[in-house]
Amino acid sequence: MPGSATAFAAPSGAPFAPAPPPVTVLAAVPAADWVRTTDPPSGISAELPGKATVRTATVSIEDRPVDARVYGVDTPDGGIGFAVHDMPGDQYPLEENLQRFLGSYMQNTAEPLTSHDVRKLTVGGRPALDARPTSESDGEPVTGSIRLIADDKHLVWAITLGPQANEKALNAMHEQLLAGLRIP
Repeated sequence: MPGSATAFAAPSGAPFAPAPPPVTVLAAVPAADWVRTTDPPSGISAELPGKATVRTATVSIEDRPVDARVYGVDTPDGGIGFAVHDMPGDQYPLEENLQRFLGSYMQNTAEPLTSHDVRKLTVGGRPALDARPTSESDGEPVTGSIRLIADDKHLVWAITLGPQANEKALNAMHEQLLAGLRIP
């Protein structure tokens, strides 16, 4: 089984790249249990399948502190959550931020992730990037989905990650996460 990726490590001077919530293996959380979770400083919110664990960090980007918060829930099928970074979302290309996320995951778990099916899109008039992170490990392969959204004041991530055996449930959870994501 893949290791937990809960640390908030990012190389010095690189944009904050928190790892996703921990990964587990069991059954899906019923849709009725989803709860609106709001990031108080930004007002950005999403529906998550239960009460979120909040992780905060301040990192230095080009000698300036950047606050970030990750709201995650560890479900029986895998981890799901969203992250809010207090920096202009277009400060760095979304492709670079995706690579930082993948690098941070590897730094936290020693398990490399690669991205597939990367596609640019617009969400609510904001530039966005969708990708499918996957890993091939000695244990169980990991798969999931990530959406990065550039806002004038924030970089927002919506992340679902778990065992490849739970891919169908992870895809359904990610679609529900995206449907409930609100950026004021």
